[in-house]
Formats: sequence, structure tokens, C-alpha cells
Amino acid sequence: MDLHSLSPLPGSKKKAKRIGRGEGSGWGKTSGRGHKGQKARSGGGVGPGFEGGQMPLQRRLPKRGFNNLFKKTFALVNIGSLKSFAAGSTIDAQALLAAGLIRNDHLPLKLLAKGAIDHALTIKVQAASEKAVALVAAAGGSVEINTL
Repeated sequence: MDLHSLSPLPGSKKKAKRIGRGEGSGWGKTSGRGHKGQKARSGGGVGPGFEGGQMPLQRRLPKRGFNNLFKKTFALVNIGSLKSFAAGSTIDAQALLAAGLIRNDHLPLKLLAKGAIDHALTIKVQAASEKAVALVAAAGGSVEINTL
């Protein structure tokens, strides 16, 4: 038996209902839409969230919070997660992506001070906390900050 010789079981495939193909088909004239009304028109029907003219739930509930349009999002990297890198190595977005510490290299990197490091590393990021820079310098490494 080959893939090209397989066929569906008898009765498992049903022909599509051909609507609007004449009165003899049983689905002619109004094509199953009834007579007139909003749902009979082309493009007719109500949108999602419509409640028959009652004020919809999404408009009844109060708005809360604030969304800052100018917010900067960073890919965050903690110092403690850099222990796996060898001493003296240079760490950038591609190295972190290869190690699985960030999900993509399109976001700017920010180095944070959570954890500790005991060997010298050269780290290239777009932003870093002052404490993180101090911890890397204390271990004999350096942080190169490339501004956005």
C-alpha cells in the first residue's frame, strides 16, 4: 500500500452545500437566510460584543491604568546568570542568545546586579545598573555600554 493509493472511507467525505444555485437545489432564492432583516443583508449581522443596543460590557466597565507610549523595553540579564561563560570572554547579544539567556537579540540589553560573579568578563550591553557595573569591575571585568 502506498500513500497515493489511500482513499477516505465511504461516507466519511461529504459534498459541500452549494448555496444560491437555483430553486431546484432547495437552497435558492434567499439561500437559507430567510426574508429581509439585518442577517439577510450582505455584510449583515452584529459585531463582537454587541448586546442588542444595551451598553456593551467593555463600555460599562471603568478604564484603569496607564499605558506609556514611550516605554523602553529591555532584555534583562542578571550577573548571576553569566557564571557559565569562561573567564576573559566577551559577552554580547549573540553570545547570550546562543546560551539561551535571552529569547531574541532585537531588544536592547540591560545588565542587572542580581547574583554574583567571580571572574573577569567583558560585557557589551545598551544599559546597566550602577551596582552591576561595580560588581563586574570588582571581579576584574568591564562593561561596555553602547547607547541606544
